[in-house]
Amino acid sequence: MDHKARQQSLQETLSAHRLDALLVTHLPNVRYLCGFSGSAGVLLVTGARSVFFTDGRYTDQARAEVQAARIVITRKGPLAAAAVWLSQHLKPGRGASASRVKIGIEGEHLTVAARSRLTGVLPPSIRLGEAPPLVEQARMVKDEQEIESIRSAVLLGASLFDRALETIRPGVLETEVAAEMEYAARTAGAQAMSFDTIIASGERSALPHGRASRTAIPVQGFVVCDFGVILSGYCSDMTRTVHVGRASAEGRRVYQAVKQAQQAGVDAVRPGISVGEVDQAARKSLQKSGLAKYFTHSAGHGVGLEIHEAPRLAAGQSEILQPGMVITIEPGVYIPDKWGVRIEDMVVVTEQGCEILTPTSKELVEI
Repeated sequence: MDHKARQQSLQETLSAHRLDALLVTHLPNVRYLCGFSGSAGVLLVTGARSVFFTDGRYTDQARAEVQAARIVITRKGPLAAAAVWLSQHLKPGRGASASRVKIGIEGEHLTVAARSRLTGVLPPSIRLGEAPPLVEQARMVKDEQEIESIRSAVLLGASLFDRALETIRPGVLETEVAAEMEYAARTAGAQAMSFDTIIASGERSALPHGRASRTAIPVQGFVVCDFGVILSGYCSDMTRTVHVGRASAEGRRVYQAVKQAQQAGVDAVRPGISVGEVDQAARKSLQKSGLAKYFTHSAGHGVGLEIHEAPRLAAGQSEILQPGMVITIEPGVYIPDKWGVRIEDMVVVTEQGCEILTPTSKELVEI
């Protein structure tokens, strides 16, 4: 990963937003910019340099991982150390463009308490202000190395579906299915799951985020399997819905409607189209079968260092797709107290359209 180029690109945008520096506290953003993967660190990016702050637990890790930034090991805590550095090094007349120095903070990720502590330490000449999501915007478009990391995570994650098919049987607990999949993931080299594995069977399949419970798989009904892994820091995400026993004609109709809607969403993906239009393509497909009212969430989201990141594929969202964006396409139908069906692939936007990364068949599997 070219962390130096990422920092330089960020530095070039600071002046456009009238910022003298950006205090990066969100750990995925820290990792994106300098490579640090630990759990305690702050990166300060000014117009001329970058400084990374962490504590003594991460001395060796920081020296091994952090790129293109000076490393400061502190006993104060990373945020407090960054405040001291700011007070000593950024002053009006020394790199500041006005009588006050303006430091951008990540408002979505810095707590009110942490901001209050910073304000209490910093001199009046340094002013904090919420910055736009500059790093998140940069992260939307993945480089080739990121795409390859994601591709590897997707392939490992997809392999877990075979374990699910071996385990799902009437009477088996949802948590047992999830446990078998998660053990297989760890055995195959995954760092962790991207999120709590969703195994939702029978009436629980109508819960869009029905995390695996102590419910036993019924003798008849849909089972939604939504899962992913983290590999080399990057996430995967996929959903397949299977049916225990032979599906009814109505069940098959619903499944095919979701499958067609998912394909409509995939077919809509191309550079220059808005994410809202992709959402609309999937939703319009379900309208034809009278099921659109049961599609209760957005059509997808970005995936990378985090399982949910920009862009969000939802009605009214205007972000324009660009080559290199990696997104999910995941329409679903959820009929309360009855059943639910969701199908999800990860795709990367290409110059011509998109490439489906998820290799798994979407034909209905009956167990």
